[in-house]
Amino acid sequence: MKLKETPLKDCYIIEPSIFEDERGYFYEKFNEKKFEELTGLNGHFVQDNISKSSYGVVRGVHLQKGEHAQAKLVSCLEGRVFDVAVDLRKDSETYGQWFGIELSAENKRQLYVPRGFGHGFSVLSETAVFSYKCDNFYNKEAEGAIAWNDPDVGIDWQIPLEDAILSDKDKHSPSFKEEQFL
Repeated sequence: MKLKETPLKDCYIIEPSIFEDERGYFYEKFNEKKFEELTGLNGHFVQDNISKSSYGVVRGVHLQKGEHAQAKLVSCLEGRVFDVAVDLRKDSETYGQWFGIELSAENKRQLYVPRGFGHGFSVLSETAVFSYKCDNFYNKEAEGAIAWNDPDVGIDWQIPLEDAILSDKDKHSPSFKEEQFL
């Protein structure tokens, strides 16, 4: 397992060690002890979620607020996505900045998104199956979101904007300036 820093403080790319031969491949997707050694962070996750989406779907930018905030370890199990993390921690030197990376079944990369961040992704392939490991349980009352196309954040979702498929909730998310992140 290799850890790479992103431009956002505490947000990391994790690349597994992959062992391949004529039979296929094997890799360790997650190891709590190694994760904690590499990051110095708590690697205890309590909830796993899976979503399946088609090309052009944009999910995000979502967050859980306050005591229900979640750190996430995300990966793409099938297909390709452009995954995005937005630093929403007001005391952070990277507040309001975003980072994006392609996650795919082929590259097997994961992105660690810390608590206090917004998260989302766009689907680049015909379909994609996406995995989220969360370190806190989901709480509907603690939901938050910022508009996927907010010009103050300026995310490039790597798809034509006219191809974006959104939920009703995501179509009406508040702007970065309107959302209360606490």
